[in-house]
Amino acid sequence: QVKLVESGGGLVQPGGSLRLSCAASGSIFSINDMGWYRQAPGKQRELVATITSAGNTNYADSVKGRFTISRDNAKNTVYLQMNRLNPEDTAVYYCNANIRARSGYPYVMYWGQGTQITVSS
Repeated sequence: QVKLVESGGGLVQPGGSLRLSCAASGSIFSINDMGWYRQAPGKQRELVATITSAGNTNYADSVKGRFTISRDNAKNTVYLQMNRLNPEDTAVYYCNANIRARSGYPYVMYWGQGTQITVSS
């Protein structure tokens, strides 16, 4: 069984920074794309950033230049460094990962439980 566990959420003042981590554990043969999404109250879940196994990244326009996604393949962990946070970044942040449990098995997308980020003075 595969599990994604997020950490690093909390309350931060506008202009501040936070770093999220998401570690995958369990039966893992390989991981290709990993990413972060967020969902604000009353809104649909939206993409924040993704990263391939080769390190290629993609960002939502709203976070470009402020957020940085990275990963440690040896630790099966994806990170999201968030700088210059503003109140519009307030949301529950979810990580996901496409994981193959064993050789020859298909990739399956897994989601973390979500972590709350609140940007407020």
